[in-house]
Amino acid sequence: MAASSSVESVLAQISSNALGSLRRADDLWQRHRTGEIPAAIAVQTSSELLSAIDLDVVICGGTLGILVGCVLVQRGWRVAVLERGQLRGRDQEWNISRSELDVLLDLDLLTVEELEQAIATRFDAARICFEGSSEFWVKDVLNLGVDPVFLLDRLKAKFLQAGGRLLEQTAFEEAIVHPNGVTIQAGETLTARLLIDAMGYFSPIVQQIRQGKKPDSVCLVVGTCAQGFPESQTGDLFATFTPLQNQCQYFWEAFPARDGRTTYLFTYLDAHPDRPSLEDLFADYLRLLPEYQGVAIDQLTFKRALFGLFPGYRSRLRVPWNRILPIGDSSGQQSPLSFGGFGAIMRHLRRLSQGIDEALRVDLLDRSALALLQPYQPNLAVTWLFQRAMSVRMDQRVANDQINALLAAVFQEMSQLGDPVLKPFLQDVVQFSGLSQTMMWTALRHFDRVLPVIPQVGLPMLIDWLRHYANLGIYSGLDAVAGAIVASQNGIAPRLTNSQHQYYVHRWLDAWHYGAGGDYHG
Repeated sequence: MAASSSVESVLAQISSNALGSLRRADDLWQRHRTGEIPAAIAVQTSSELLSAIDLDVVICGGTLGILVGCVLVQRGWRVAVLERGQLRGRDQEWNISRSELDVLLDLDLLTVEELEQAIATRFDAARICFEGSSEFWVKDVLNLGVDPVFLLDRLKAKFLQAGGRLLEQTAFEEAIVHPNGVTIQAGETLTARLLIDAMGYFSPIVQQIRQGKKPDSVCLVVGTCAQGFPESQTGDLFATFTPLQNQCQYFWEAFPARDGRTTYLFTYLDAHPDRPSLEDLFADYLRLLPEYQGVAIDQLTFKRALFGLFPGYRSRLRVPWNRILPIGDSSGQQSPLSFGGFGAIMRHLRRLSQGIDEALRVDLLDRSALALLQPYQPNLAVTWLFQRAMSVRMDQRVANDQINALLAAVFQEMSQLGDPVLKPFLQDVVQFSGLSQTMMWTALRHFDRVLPVIPQVGLPMLIDWLRHYANLGIYSGLDAVAGAIVASQNGIAPRLTNSQHQYYVHRWLDAWHYGAGGDYHG
């Protein structure tokens, strides 16, 4: 009761509906734990041809879909973006690294001046630390806070100016796939050549494809933005200060924000029925926050509450229809270690925009061609082992300090190997060379910490990981060879006169490049 009261008291300071929002999210989490995930019927098919098609692309989900929409409309396509509410960014900044923002300049979505205006906060360095270990510090990783309100307002204006159609307060209802297009019901009827699903993890289209399947993992996140913390111009990227408790290892993040300091508690777990609720996790967050930040709860003025669940699936999402493409969180392409969202779609924005543009130009909109826009990526697949090593099943018994000890050893080795190894990993880009060096030195120097992890993750998971690790090496080699050929200007793609063949070659080149982590720029 006391824990629940503390949550209610803090959320009441923020807004009258904050507690209701938390409990609605908890209801969704409860349905995932009990296996009562709804399997919507959002898409149907028809053999009838559409007599007229008004648009080239309809994007459902505007918050991140507007990024792709802006690129496509500037390239001359007829694009509509649907947003169930108002297309407006949240007040909480999106943390990202400076190099990841360059794509907004490269794709002419923002000018240099506009990009600088979009950056609301900057801080010097970020800490990585685990209970009982030394601290590690990095610079220029997630050290910028982008103002979503400014960014989306500017993108919205450019989208409309370029001729895009924006339908706010308009929720997606259903779609019918025809041989030559898609009919979308959303208060009114729209017809398009391609439907892009940017509605996120809980998209009704994705729910229909998944058919109520439980996620293989879930990242639960709670946090706040508050004022009253001791002054600090540094952040935390990955921190622990407690051992395993309630079959969960608690991880923390902290970032300076424009109107205070943002702190998160997150944990990796499965969807077992006995897992804690979001409200329970929020209570633990409030209980531990004073120890984490060295400040009493009653000294803080809370501005915003942050919470959510981010499900992950080891199996790739296979869309059974033509002319439908999930992107961003809808696609399930993000690492199981990350929260997805802005950072995940920014990494793939150039690849997706160019690929969609090319698919429209050569009219390759069947499901097999579109599937190449969401390819297998071994550098993300290998991270499932890491996620498993940072979580404990409800029926497992492991030493309370096992996860902290392993992470301290791994990050000690990555820190000694330097920024070329450490920084990509912290930005969800695993590369074969860095991973190989880290695993080798960790195993040689900390064998006592590695050995207990084998029964924790299980032999089947380890064998599966070896397959993805081998593929990561193969993709790295293919990317290096392909890059050398293209650089020599005697590449395969320029010699092909068939534009559809070029589409397939480009998609495989992208798959190798991104799947090997070759897109990373520090």
